[in-house]
Amino acid sequence: MSGDETGVVIVDAELAEKAAPLAQRLAADGAAAKLAAQDPTLWGPDAESEASIRLSWTTLHKSSRPLIGEIESLRAELRSEGVDRVVLAGMGGSSLAPEVITATAGVPLTVLDTTDPGQVADALAGDLERTVVVVSSKSGGTVETDSHRRIFAKAFADAGIDAARRIVVVTDPGSPFSELAEKEGYRKTFLADPHVGGRYSALTAFGLVPAGLAGADVARLLDQAASVAETLAEDTAENPAVQLAAAWGAAHEAGAEKVVLADTGSGIKGFPDWAEQLIAESTGKLGTGLLPVAVESPEAPGFAGHGKDATAVAIGAPEGAAQISVTGPLGAQFLLWEFATALVGRLIGINPFDQPDVEAAKKAARALLDDPEKLKGGEEPATVDGAVEVFGSEGVSTDGKLADVLRAFFGSVADGGYIAVQAYLDRLDDASTSLLRAEIAKRTGVQTTFGWGPRFLHSTGQYHKGGHQNGSFLQITGAVGEDLPVPDRPYTLGQLQHAQALGDGQVLAEHGRPVLRLHLTDRAAGLAELVRAVQEAAQ
Repeated sequence: MSGDETGVVIVDAELAEKAAPLAQRLAADGAAAKLAAQDPTLWGPDAESEASIRLSWTTLHKSSRPLIGEIESLRAELRSEGVDRVVLAGMGGSSLAPEVITATAGVPLTVLDTTDPGQVADALAGDLERTVVVVSSKSGGTVETDSHRRIFAKAFADAGIDAARRIVVVTDPGSPFSELAEKEGYRKTFLADPHVGGRYSALTAFGLVPAGLAGADVARLLDQAASVAETLAEDTAENPAVQLAAAWGAAHEAGAEKVVLADTGSGIKGFPDWAEQLIAESTGKLGTGLLPVAVESPEAPGFAGHGKDATAVAIGAPEGAAQISVTGPLGAQFLLWEFATALVGRLIGINPFDQPDVEAAKKAARALLDDPEKLKGGEEPATVDGAVEVFGSEGVSTDGKLADVLRAFFGSVADGGYIAVQAYLDRLDDASTSLLRAEIAKRTGVQTTFGWGPRFLHSTGQYHKGGHQNGSFLQITGAVGEDLPVPDRPYTLGQLQHAQALGDGQVLAEHGRPVLRLHLTDRAAGLAELVRAVQEAAQ
């Protein structure tokens, strides 16, 4: 199978044998053809209402074609005005797909899916004379994205630049955001298909507009998806989406509730991060689901030497411990994984289109923002070790030095559970924090995920609260140097970031999950101390 061909190979013979009856069942049920025909009954009566307005993604390779000319025209206009730097303000499905598309195409895109003041300040420090900001939100009410819009609008105005000419909007028809865009006179508003949920929106305006303005060949992306659309609609056990869904379903039945994702030379950059949201938010509910674990390489801990609670999936050719291999160009992979995720939802008995547990953390964060005193003080660390302050939820040991605290935390992870490292820091300047994932996984032997906050709240956050309740959560927060006010809002970015961490931790604790928060009073020094403590804790 060449790199341009799209397919699924189940490498593990035992898994292939268990998956075969499920693939035959999906084929006999006509599930793939019904999905392609947008049949909302596939997931049962409880899901039918939601599914009936969430299935237009199956034909985006056709319906998104008119966008191509609009994107190319605007890009040419902007370039003629000397505007060639694209900043994307968006969360979850509004940012993950464009990031993968542009990284794979090798074109620059500045992605803001953060509330870290330092990271946003770095984006502001770029050449505003050459900058256009794409603000992507289905409703416009996403607090992070609204904050970015306000901050950039003020920065443009302060620089003597007409902000309205430098802001492009992607939203749903009839949304409050589309009305605001018209009122403010923003440069252009692209209306996405409202019958597509965020995590299935890679081939809508949410994925294509920022990527196309940045210079990616989005027409080719649609061509790639179109090349596999008929195959994915076939009711055969050889349909790659049916094969992938059946393999995941069989593994889940056998207790492998985690899906470990590693790239094996596919040429696609960052695909596991996109797939992570698709799988976690679609399946992680009702106490069940698949937890995606994005790892650094096929040699990484968690993929290599994975246990019975996980299935190793290679994006690219089979390599190392891979049990499943998925190949194909990016546009085809988007559609294949979307089909497979919707089909595995049928197998495990969930609605793959709702996200019932996402709003809880948002509500908790808003409550904290409404009561600034809770954010300013009243938090006394249980332990302070150097540049690290230690906070723990009920039942989490905070005794001793940092290494002692971590040793107890790692030792208390449930059998077959996982550790989620959640870093509310600067994804660029504090990038080395992500190395903790492999370090902890290697030293504990426990499946370990890593997420940048609040980015992961729009991704794996649903699974954390709604999926299998065996996670242990390590939050890392950090002191803010120079904060950024949010225009016409009673909070700063730093306060918002802090509220998001505390709010999510509060909801996780209410679910009975252990939460250990480590606050770095000096980010660089604290991170170095944390790495040493992790190494010592696992000895």
